[in-house]
Amino acid sequence: MARCTAPINGHRTASAAANCPACGSRYNRSYSPFSPYSTSYSPFSNSSGSLSSSGGQTRTKARWSSAGSSILYTPAEIRTLTPVRENVEKRSSLPELRDVFLCHAWDDRKDSAKELHDLLESKGITVWFSEKDVLLGSSLLREIDKGLAKSRVGIVLVTPSFLKRIKGEGIADKELSALLARDLLVPIVHNTTFEDLREVSPLLGSRSGLSTIEESMVDVAAKLAELVNPL
Repeated sequence: MARCTAPINGHRTASAAANCPACGSRYNRSYSPFSPYSTSYSPFSNSSGSLSSSGGQTRTKARWSSAGSSILYTPAEIRTLTPVRENVEKRSSLPELRDVFLCHAWDDRKDSAKELHDLLESKGITVWFSEKDVLLGSSLLREIDKGLAKSRVGIVLVTPSFLKRIKGEGIADKELSALLARDLLVPIVHNTTFEDLREVSPLLGSRSGLSTIEESMVDVAAKLAELVNPL
């Protein structure tokens, strides 16, 4: 007779129950909320109870998600975005601020950066964007700092072009550390990886963020829009 692999505390995810030799054939049935096989229990679940498991990765709604939201986050995204959201809420009483400051490489201004900008604006998000707001030849970090001061949150679109730019110019650790310490900066990795980012800028790469590797730019924009929108 097959034995349960988690006989005391029960399985904490649907995928764990599915892989159990004793419970695999039963986990899709309806259990009471107190059953050890119930998928309603998870260390990452919230009051809404929304939970999903994709590829062994638990996803749940964020604290700032609206009641009707269908957007789900990984635990790493929740950890990264929660302090940013807290700062967004603190700055919500400053109506003159833009919602988002978008930092990107010059070469991305007409494609990926423009795509992200347009997606955010289509959701009613006001964006500080170089094509409209930043002078040519300005210091990258100086413009990030200025943009953050006038925005609720800053996002850095990390692409191969961006990596080439910061590798050539260099990143001042003290300046970047100050920006990251304010919990207002979210890296968005597109057509590259966090591993590639860490090779060029360990400090910026140490902060996880959002990525288009497993999600589309549309999905990333939806998460950013939800992050900066008031409840």
